[in-house]
Amino acid sequence: MPNFAYSIRDATGAVFGGTSEAENEEILRRRLTEQGFTVVEIKQVKGGTKRIGGFGGVKKTELAVMCRQFSTMIDAGVNLVRCLTVLSEQSTSPKLRAILNDIRAEVESGSTLTRALEKYPNVFDRLFVGLVNAGEVGGALEESLQRLAGFLEKDVELRRKVKSAMTYPILVMCFAIAVVIGLMTFVLPKFMVLFEDLQIKELPAPTRMLKATSNFMVHKWYWMIVFVVGFLIAFRIFVRTRVGRRLYDRIKLKAPVLGKLNHKVALARFARTLSTLLSSGVGILQAMETVAGTVSNDIISDAILAARASIREGERIAEPLARSKLFPPMVVQMISIGEESGSLDPMLAKVADFYESEVEAALESLTSAIEPVLIVLLGVVAGFIVISIFLPLISVIQNLSSGGGGGT
Repeated sequence: MPNFAYSIRDATGAVFGGTSEAENEEILRRRLTEQGFTVVEIKQVKGGTKRIGGFGGVKKTELAVMCRQFSTMIDAGVNLVRCLTVLSEQSTSPKLRAILNDIRAEVESGSTLTRALEKYPNVFDRLFVGLVNAGEVGGALEESLQRLAGFLEKDVELRRKVKSAMTYPILVMCFAIAVVIGLMTFVLPKFMVLFEDLQIKELPAPTRMLKATSNFMVHKWYWMIVFVVGFLIAFRIFVRTRVGRRLYDRIKLKAPVLGKLNHKVALARFARTLSTLLSSGVGILQAMETVAGTVSNDIISDAILAARASIREGERIAEPLARSKLFPPMVVQMISIGEESGSLDPMLAKVADFYESEVEAALESLTSAIEPVLIVLLGVVAGFIVISIFLPLISVIQNLSSGGGGGT
């Protein structure tokens, strides 16, 4: 979990600082404000995150398998240190194996499993740590690990569906770009030489535009690479800022076609995460704070944190969520019914199931709609290039025909 250095002002006006771990800057800011302080400044500082075990990360599928095996061994009465030893020995990931060995050493030295996991926030996020902590405190670690494995498997499945649905359109788009680049850099220059040999002085406007583009791509292609790389670097820097990240997250929710899909994915993750936390015995305030850090969208995260603040003041969950306008009436009503009946976590699980099926249906319709659109666009672009190439030849043929007719 990231470390932040902060400066705050208390009710007497005295300013003092400190450091704290939090999911992100906004969550820490709200936490300090709720404690009655005025935040002066918050900066992320290096440290607090332990890195170990080679390159790359640990896949969620590996974590899900680990949780299932961990739960089975705990349920069978195997002690914690022995469980961690077995898990590390059979792990196929060198990084996860090294992490598990270090966690086992921490547990053997007297640390709790929760504190040992907190050393690796890049692998075990706040949800993971929160569920393990709830299981340790409540004496039901195997149940928490089972729920966590189920959550990770659902999350992996949702991500897999999104990626698989977008694979074909991306491949078609890459093929279209490759075809256009081939025509512009190999085919068109040869026709330009032919036009010069035929002494065509005045090229049609579309051909002149293609010639200028082709010359740029052939002789100044490095500027395209500089532009693309510069744009990507500038974009990454911009979205890491608080303003840039919020603007990008808002665009993701408002974008045509994809905006609704991103919104449904965020709602499914919200409902699934909150249901998993509540069913594991995590308190509502802590659960809401954890969920805010896992939805991967600052706009929705702010709405969740605002709802948490209202709940802290005595309101029910559904009312502040409805005021945010980001949660559909169906979600709000099901949460309200779950609160009234005392079955909030199963109701949230039903909401998650519904939106995951909605995401799947939206992906299928989006894929079926994108394919013909991309094919048509490819045809239009390729057709424009071919027509622009043959326009000068048609002009030459017409001139030859008119010259031959005049001679008879």
